[in-house]
Amino acid sequence: MRSGPPTGGVIAMPNGRIRFDFAFDGRRYRPSILRPPTEGNLRRAREQLVWIRRSIVDGTFCFEEEFPNFRLRGRAASPLTSRTCNQVFDRFLAHSAARVRIGDMASSTRKILDGSWRPVLGRQQLRSVKHSGLLDSINRQTWKKKSYNNAVSVLRAAFELGFEDFPECHNPAASLKCYRLRKRDRRIPDPFSIQEAETLIAALHADWGSAQGNYDEFRLFTGLRPSEQIALTTGDFDSEKRLLNINKARVDGAEKDCTKTYEDRQIELSPRAAQILIQQLEMREQLMRRGQIDHELLFFEAAGAPVILLSGPYRRWRRTLSRLNTIRYRRPYEARYCSISWNLMMAHTTTHWRKQ
Repeated sequence: MRSGPPTGGVIAMPNGRIRFDFAFDGRRYRPSILRPPTEGNLRRAREQLVWIRRSIVDGTFCFEEEFPNFRLRGRAASPLTSRTCNQVFDRFLAHSAARVRIGDMASSTRKILDGSWRPVLGRQQLRSVKHSGLLDSINRQTWKKKSYNNAVSVLRAAFELGFEDFPECHNPAASLKCYRLRKRDRRIPDPFSIQEAETLIAALHADWGSAQGNYDEFRLFTGLRPSEQIALTTGDFDSEKRLLNINKARVDGAEKDCTKTYEDRQIELSPRAAQILIQQLEMREQLMRRGQIDHELLFFEAAGAPVILLSGPYRRWRRTLSRLNTIRYRRPYEARYCSISWNLMMAHTTTHWRKQ
């Protein structure tokens, strides 16, 4: 056991040299540089070693550039082979950005990588990740089937891109399998009755005003996806024909020029839904005259700001429903099922009446 004061990984050597001592790519290296071991040079060498260790953690350290005369430098890994999972994830997200813009990839990919995989894999070197380690990480999670499938799919795609530079290596994520979603795994729709919906609509208007009230009331009577509704613009509504064009969405604050199903559609609004939009346009005109609106969106916050994220409307929905003890809580997406179920009931009633 070596005695004496700590050196911090920098050691004064004879013949006017300073030696470094650090680990890289699972191996210990002790390269030296031709520099007199004066007090000032040793201090600067320690600062250099701090930078080296930080570069190793970041995956940007290049041994040959830092120590070109080290006789064992050929054994050290290159920046490519020492690439960390964080670097692979960053490269994958940069590659995916264009795909998100054209609707070929969900914007939730970043959220999955940042929330699920960076904390457990980010600092590891890509080539050091083992299949057994991935399984251990997965087994510590409490995901349901759909969340598990989303997380595994994103990791497989990121690792597939990362291992393209190492065709001779085994991709440990390639053999991760997704669960098959069966009917019993899917959430059962739980729509409001007409009476419950009317009570909720009145409460939303009373609690938060017309901006929030119109927003939720319109979805209850159209069945629009929330991501589609907050992306609607004034040009999408034909008030004379009562038609609404659905051709874009906003997901996690990002604009998409397509819907979830990648299909544009045009819907004919019911008299009530059309009247909601007419009232919304009147309120919009008032806010524009006050200089509070400088966008073309149909739905907005009470002060005129665009709805970028759904967290605000969702929070107000939860607070109002929690106040209404007479109505069982449903998540905001159930508003979509309300419109569908009401239309089916109306169609069934009309068919039954005609048969009689």
